[in-house]
Amino acid sequence: MKFTWFHLQGYRELPNDFEKKHESVWVNPPTDELCDPQAVSRFLNWNLDELDYAASLGYDGVGTNEHHQNAYGFPVSPNQTGYYLAKSTEDVAIVILGNTLPLYNPPIRCAEEFAYIDCLSGGRLVAGMPVGTPMDVAHCYGTTPTEVRPRYYEAHDLIKRAWTSNEEFHYNGRFTKLRHVNIWPKPIQNPHPPVWLAGGGSVETWDFAAENDYLYSYLSFNGRAAAKPLMDGFWEVSDKAGRDANPFRAGFAQIVMVGETDEEAERLYLEHARYFYAKSLHVAPQFAMVPGYSTQKSMKSSVQRAASSGVNPFAGVEGMKKVTWSHLVDESKKVIGGSPATVVDQIRELATDLNVGHVVLLMQLGSMDHELTKYNTRLFAEKVLPHVRDLFEDEWDDHWWPQHARRPALSANADQPKKVA
Repeated sequence: MKFTWFHLQGYRELPNDFEKKHESVWVNPPTDELCDPQAVSRFLNWNLDELDYAASLGYDGVGTNEHHQNAYGFPVSPNQTGYYLAKSTEDVAIVILGNTLPLYNPPIRCAEEFAYIDCLSGGRLVAGMPVGTPMDVAHCYGTTPTEVRPRYYEAHDLIKRAWTSNEEFHYNGRFTKLRHVNIWPKPIQNPHPPVWLAGGGSVETWDFAAENDYLYSYLSFNGRAAAKPLMDGFWEVSDKAGRDANPFRAGFAQIVMVGETDEEAERLYLEHARYFYAKSLHVAPQFAMVPGYSTQKSMKSSVQRAASSGVNPFAGVEGMKKVTWSHLVDESKKVIGGSPATVVDQIRELATDLNVGHVVLLMQLGSMDHELTKYNTRLFAEKVLPHVRDLFEDEWDDHWWPQHARRPALSANADQPKKVA
C-alpha cells in the first residue's frame, strides 16, 4: 500500500458559536469578522512544516488540493504548495489532488504549472484533476452549473494534448480558443504525470476513470462503512469497462488519529473531531446542492443508495458537536482512531473491504495544533506504517505512481503492535 499525508489547510480557530451564528463555512462566512491574517500566517507556516515533517518520516506522498472562500480548507492555489514541496523534499511524491479544471481560463495554465512542478521535482508529480465542489465552481467562481462537466472535459483534453503533442497546435474548443498552444516546459514524466481523479460519488467520474485508466480517489467524511456501496459501484463500472481489479487504481481519503492507547487517542482528538464535523463541514444546503451541477444519472444513483449526504461529501452532518468517540470510530466508522494496534486493524479492514491501494491520510483535522499534528504524524509513521506496507505490493503493480518518486521503503515484517488493555 501507499500512504499520502494530505493537508486540508483549514482555519484552526473558528469561534465556539460559529455554526449557530453563521449559515455556512463556505462561500459567505464573514472574513473580516472571522479570519485573522496574522493567525493565517501562523497556520500556513505550520502547514508547510507539517508536510515537510511527513516527508521526512517516510510517507510515500505529501499533498493538498484547491478550494476558495471558506474556512474548511484554503489552499487557493495548490500549485504554490507544490512548488515549495518540489524544492523542499527529495523523493516523496507531490500529490496535487488537485487543480479544479473548470476554473482555469485558459486550461493550459494548469498544464504549464503542473509541468513546472514535475520538472522542479525531478518527475515526482501526481496530477490531480477534480471537477470541483459546487461551492467553489458555481458560487465562488460563478461557473454555470450545467457547464461544469463540459468545461472539465474540454480542459482535460486540452491539457493532455498540450503535454503529449509533438508540435505546436491551435485549439478551437467550445470554451477555449487558442491560436498557439506550445507549452514550455513539458513534464519530465513520459507521456505525462499520473492523473488522479477525486470524487464524491458521481457516476460520471467513475466512467471517466475507467475510460481513461485513471486512479479514482473517493472523498467521504462519512467513513469506510458508508463508502462501501460507492466503492463497490466504482469497481462494478471499472469491471464493465474491462479494467482489472488492481487496488492501486483506487484511493480513499480517511481521517486517522493515533495515540499510544485507545484512551489517549480519545482524550487527545475527540474535541478536534467534533470541531471538524460541526464547524468545518457546516455548509449551507443551497451551496452544497446546486441544481444542474450533478447529472440526472448521478442524482438517480444517489437516491438509490440513499446516501445520507446526497452527492456532496461536504454536506454537513447534524448532531456532531457532542458526538462520542465510540460513534465516530466504532459505530459509524467515520474516523480511524486509537492505539497503533487498533489503527493497523482498521487500515487493513479499509483496504481489503474497499479494495483500495492508496490511502490519502487526513491527519491534521480542524482545530488540531502544530505539536499534536506532528505527534499524530509520528506515531502513525513509526508504529502503523511498518505493519500495513505489505498489503497488495506482492500481487499488483502500481501504474498510477510518479515515475521518480519513492516506493514503500519501510519494512512490512515488524512484529504486529500489541493492543493495550
